[in-house]
Amino acid sequence: MRRRATLAAAAAAALWLSGCNSVPKVTEQEAAALSDAPRLTGRIGLVVPAGPGGQPRGQNVTANFELLGDPAQGRLEMSTPMGSLVARVSWQPGGATVRTPDEERSYETLDALTQELLGEALPVQALFDWLKGRPWAKTPYRAMGDQGFEQLGWQVDLRRFPNGLITAQRLNPEGSDPLATLRLKLDETP
Repeated sequence: MRRRATLAAAAAAALWLSGCNSVPKVTEQEAAALSDAPRLTGRIGLVVPAGPGGQPRGQNVTANFELLGDPAQGRLEMSTPMGSLVARVSWQPGGATVRTPDEERSYETLDALTQELLGEALPVQALFDWLKGRPWAKTPYRAMGDQGFEQLGWQVDLRRFPNGLITAQRLNPEGSDPLATLRLKLDETP
């Protein structure tokens, strides 16, 4: 638990600092695999409140993002407001990897990666569709009229989608405050 809190704090701090270190460039093989892939860019904000009794879940991360690929194989790059690349998450069938200026770590799944780093599983694979204003076709969802939909335990608010803004809240099964709030602002609406 303490290790996860340390990793998450380091990831959050890295997003705010633009030090001398940077994430290594993608390899030629990685670049070729996604050379024709769809690309979405914008800003991401994630708030994960502290758990009960102050458990080390709390995160507040804001970054620029570039999302390439598709739910099966892709890459999410995050950079500081000054443009320094501080984290690259890549995935393909069979695993996911995060690279920061200080380390590279591999995980069995993308959900396991985001759960350990952020304290909450972030539905990165669903973002490809959410950022187009629709539910991810691979999992069930519940429509909420013009407001949006619920999917994967998240309530996705699309009321400001015409302005390129999506807000998603991780629903709390106990009915209290959300477990996480994700805000995405697209540079260009698809």
